Amino acid sequence: MPAQPIQFYNRLTQRLETEAVYGEGPLRFVYENALGKVALHGLVKRALFSDWYGRQMDAPKSAARIRPFIQQYGVDVGEFAEPVESYGSFNDFFYRKLKPEARPVVEEAAAVALPADGRHFVIPDVTVGPDFFVKGVRFNLPALLRDEELAKRYEGGSVLISRLCPTDYHRFHFPCDGTPDTPRLINGPLYSVSPIAFMKRPSLFWENKRYVTRLSTPDFGLVTLLEVGATCVGTVVHTAQPGVPVRKGDEKGYFRFGGSCFITLFERGRIRFCEDLVENSAVGREVYARVGDVAGWRV
Repeated sequence: MPAQPIQFYNRLTQRLETEAVYGEGPLRFVYENALGKVALHGLVKRALFSDWYGRQMDAPKSAARIRPFIQQYGVDVGEFAEPVESYGSFNDFFYRKLKPEARPVVEEAAAVALPADGRHFVIPDVTVGPDFFVKGVRFNLPALLRDEELAKRYEGGSVLISRLCPTDYHRFHFPCDGTPDTPRLINGPLYSVSPIAFMKRPSLFWENKRYVTRLSTPDFGLVTLLEVGATCVGTVVHTAQPGVPVRKGDEKGYFRFGGSCFITLFERGRIRFCEDLVENSAVGREVYARVGDVAGWRV
């Protein structure tokens, strides 16, 4: 039976598109093949594997991969803050900075900005309906946060899941004004966050290694932000300072090599997501859009 393509709605082009999956062959092998699952649990999900791969991407010889990657995936070099020749390794290129004008931030005070480039999925009310991507699986807030009291604050709240592919810009930003606390590490394995993986293991979002940051905001209550690591993303770097007020669109940090995920939680009645996010998510489809674009509006 041929593999089903991964489709998403592209907000920029306003049409359905098919995702070009980086490393699709190995991904399907470890998540869809019996022998591959042995490798998945014995090696691939372990930090040791991602640490080893990360070192390969830090090596100077990895810079030879940059231009072929740019050509294969159509990455826009005109957005880069530095010239391609300045990157000393593939990882330097991977978590590159962009020119400020490449990602304008929605200016309206009532608007929440998307925190990252990527494919976005929303759950307007996390307590309504049992299904999360996979039929019969409920989004598990207590497991995700490992904090029962914090999880209670988000009963009836809203969830924004922003999935970053290896081809995306990999710095993440604050979705609104506020003051962040110190990111709290929850250790775990490093499963892939590709749909190929979470259709087989939807619990990976609350299993994988992740960081939890509480953002106290003047307009949206307590917003909780999570960076979820994934295979070949053993390292999350935080560049924002805890306790220092931030503005919407300010950089929070970046992921090193690999696909990864950023989750934003809103308390009940705080946000109304954009219609394209709600409509596509309702049929299990993600929406591609860029950091700084509007995610929703204050209620």
